[in-house]
Amino acid sequence: MKTNNHMAKTADMVKRGDEGAVRAAKLAIVGGGAAGMFAAAVAAERHVPCVLIERKARLGSKVLMTANGRCNFTKDISAEDFLRDVGPCARWVAEAIRECPPRQVIKGFKSLNVPLRRMPDGRMFPADGKAATIVHAFGDLLRDESVPILTNCPVVGIAVAPRGGFVVRTANFDLSAENVLVATGGVSYPKTGSVGDGQNFARALGHRLVPYRPGLIGLEANDRRITSLAGRRFEDGRAKVMDASGRVVFDYRGEVDCESFGLSGAAVYNSQRFIEHENMSDYSIEVWFAHERLTFRNLRPRPVKEAIVTLGGVSLDDVNPHTMESRKVKGLYFAGEVLDIDGPTGGYNLTLAFATARKAVVSICG
Repeated sequence: MKTNNHMAKTADMVKRGDEGAVRAAKLAIVGGGAAGMFAAAVAAERHVPCVLIERKARLGSKVLMTANGRCNFTKDISAEDFLRDVGPCARWVAEAIRECPPRQVIKGFKSLNVPLRRMPDGRMFPADGKAATIVHAFGDLLRDESVPILTNCPVVGIAVAPRGGFVVRTANFDLSAENVLVATGGVSYPKTGSVGDGQNFARALGHRLVPYRPGLIGLEANDRRITSLAGRRFEDGRAKVMDASGRVVFDYRGEVDCESFGLSGAAVYNSQRFIEHENMSDYSIEVWFAHERLTFRNLRPRPVKEAIVTLGGVSLDDVNPHTMESRKVKGLYFAGEVLDIDGPTGGYNLTLAFATARKAVVSICG
């Protein structure tokens, strides 16, 4: 077919570097999720020539799933309150968050004429309750700024070029880039394209990986008092985590959902995240919902592929927090969930993706 011949010719020109062929991109962004789309938007704003490459057929597949398809994209709080809530990675992300705080994210979406809705606790959503509205806002911006986007285009490798820069390899062609930003996400919900590509690229280039663990995920509890209510959500719920001595070490008020496998919802998710970060092997969790007050010991989390966020990823020791640039490979940057960063439920993880992506692009601008 004529189209295939044209693609083959273009790919061949890029590989050979023929005169008149496309020159090396200033920035290749690998991954079209929250971090990748935000990075491309910042690059467009700052006139950094870039190309956005996504393995799936559309951008923002995982964003479309967030908050049950409603997209809680940030929380209307100060940068300092945000960092307090984030916990373990707060010091590492502090500069990025202070330069791109939640309220700046809110202002940015307002500038794109996205109607917003603020919940009483500060969580921010598109007013129509549709995550697609956020993804479409990015898509419209990138279209208007003529940012080239390659979808349905899995990257299979990233190599350092002999004369500097990088070769980004796909199944059908190679692309030259002066800088590469890896924004491929974690390993949860692999059907959205988060399959660990970026972590594998990082490891191949000499970076250390922190083992994957599930974060913000349900807990299995084979208890009739829960499973008989599968599908029910209790907004005014609560979960407490106690250590082996019975001391309360975490307490969170929020939704508790009953599932066929056990428990989920914000109160359970944030409790599970705390347990995982504290490496607690002997604990109790007390869950309140409706008229129930149930206590369980050492519940098992669901598999990491079902987690809202992946704990682990590219080690923060190998990435400069002031630039998001690799300490191992000059010109290689990371943003979002591919890194070993995470936050609680409630818009924190998308904000972390946005802020680290912005930090990387601003650093590339010099």
